[in-house]
Amino acid sequence: MPTIAELAERYSARLAGDGKAQVSSFAPLNQAGADQLAFLANPLYRNEAIASKAAGLILSEADYEFLVACGADSQRSFLIHKNPYALFARIAQEFAKNATPQYLPGVHPSAVIEEGADIASSAHVGPLCFVAKGAKIGERSVLVSQVHVGEYASIGDDALLYPNVTIYYNCQLGDRNIIHSGTVIGSDGFGFAPDLAAAEWVKVPQTGRVVIGNDVEIGSNTSVDRGALADTKIDHGCKIDNLVQIAHNAHIGSLTVIAGNTAVAGSTTIGSMCMIGGSTSFSGHLKIADRTTISGGTTIIRSIEKPGQHYTSIFPMLPHADWEKNAAILRGLDKMRQKIKDLEKQIKTITEEKK
Repeated sequence: MPTIAELAERYSARLAGDGKAQVSSFAPLNQAGADQLAFLANPLYRNEAIASKAAGLILSEADYEFLVACGADSQRSFLIHKNPYALFARIAQEFAKNATPQYLPGVHPSAVIEEGADIASSAHVGPLCFVAKGAKIGERSVLVSQVHVGEYASIGDDALLYPNVTIYYNCQLGDRNIIHSGTVIGSDGFGFAPDLAAAEWVKVPQTGRVVIGNDVEIGSNTSVDRGALADTKIDHGCKIDNLVQIAHNAHIGSLTVIAGNTAVAGSTTIGSMCMIGGSTSFSGHLKIADRTTISGGTTIIRSIEKPGQHYTSIFPMLPHADWEKNAAILRGLDKMRQKIKDLEKQIKTITEEKK
């Protein structure tokens, strides 16, 4: 187990206290024990931090000064950092390595590997996986179990695909990607041409690919559709939650994060470093500027051209009776608008007569 002082040096945090205690894991402020770390990222929990039994606390400079002023335990060590939450995440990754399953290189006897597939000798292909001809699995990548990798699909190095992930043919995934259970990469986009004379919808072949960059994580039961002609793209560093729909020919810029139940319609481009709240929906063929933040539940029907803006379209929660009153007002806005126009005309007429 590392000491707190060793962690401070390893992750470039300022150490206050002797840092001699060894720590093995994280725990919430009110549950941490003498061999654990806790972190304080929200000043609302300062009182819990003061009372915490944790061997060490990760916190900001301002929170540290507050705790010292309140007489916080001088025997405790502190890891002080400008971004406590990010520091917590990095150290938690180190602890997690000792708690998560380790996958040995090799192919399970029940896996089906077609002739012509290229699987690195350091990769792990688990029970009941299928790797089609021409597919490529990179160094140290892990297919846990029942993963389907289609013809000529490519998975980079150090990737982790959990059970029941499906990668369709020709899709390209970069290095260090994490894909959670039930996710489908490369299913057909929703493309149908109406033919009213024949009374049918004519399927448009979806011949593009899905191309995913490095360090992308995609949650469970998410669908990323292949492009109709061009590719659907997810750039480096994106983090996508569970139950997200990304339609054909969409392009998600680098380091953008998308929360659950969001739907991105076809041919929409979302810029880099955007933060998309849950249950957001995007109309098709839009362009969203870099560093855009969108509140959960928002519907985006027009392009956003100015970067760094925050958008919200949902109406705040109200008691139902108040909501009904506001809804009634909204329904009458067209009539009110016409009355205001009529009053403006009357005022204009009266003003001109006085002249």
